[in-house]
Amino acid sequence: MYKVFVNDKPILLSDHALSHSEYEIYLFKNTRFEEIVHKLQNTNTSGIYLYHNDLEVLWTQFVSYFEVVPAAGGLVLNDQNQLLFIRRNERWDLPKGRMEQGETCRETALREVAEECRIDALEIVSELSVSYHVYVENGVNKLKQTHWFVMQTTSHNKPIPQAEEGITDALFVSPNQLDSYYPEMYANIRDIVDGYLGLKFKV
Repeated sequence: MYKVFVNDKPILLSDHALSHSEYEIYLFKNTRFEEIVHKLQNTNTSGIYLYHNDLEVLWTQFVSYFEVVPAAGGLVLNDQNQLLFIRRNERWDLPKGRMEQGETCRETALREVAEECRIDALEIVSELSVSYHVYVENGVNKLKQTHWFVMQTTSHNKPIPQAEEGITDALFVSPNQLDSYYPEMYANIRDIVDGYLGLKFKV
């Protein structure tokens, strides 16, 4: 199954047929992707479950509707096992950004964390997951595909937010203090943190 966010609302693409779901169910053969994206952007629909018996066919067709924007980012832990967050557009986020020409995903993730938070002594520990979200830029439907990595830093310097990128804060947060951050965190970012911590968040 693939999960793609439109704002904070998910499209679940699956090859598992459902008769009931908390989200509206659509069959691939009866669906125009632009219609479901528009519905999530402009109505109170909470999410959509999109079904086809061949998941890869469904995913290939879905992706072809968008301009794919490759990106990478990091879930960074310090030596106290605190997690690094940034604040941008009044929401809590993880440092990430678009890949530059010639970069690998790992190189992008390390560069973006260093630039957005002025954090050094970074090391990638493991791959974490890939997230997807849809947005419109200059009238073009885009699908950001972000590769996430777990990182560690031995630096004890206070993170410094990259103001020119619209980042207003950068700080390390202990896992047991995250409750107050969840309501102002993007849904796809909660998924990333959820996947790492093995928790279910109820906001």
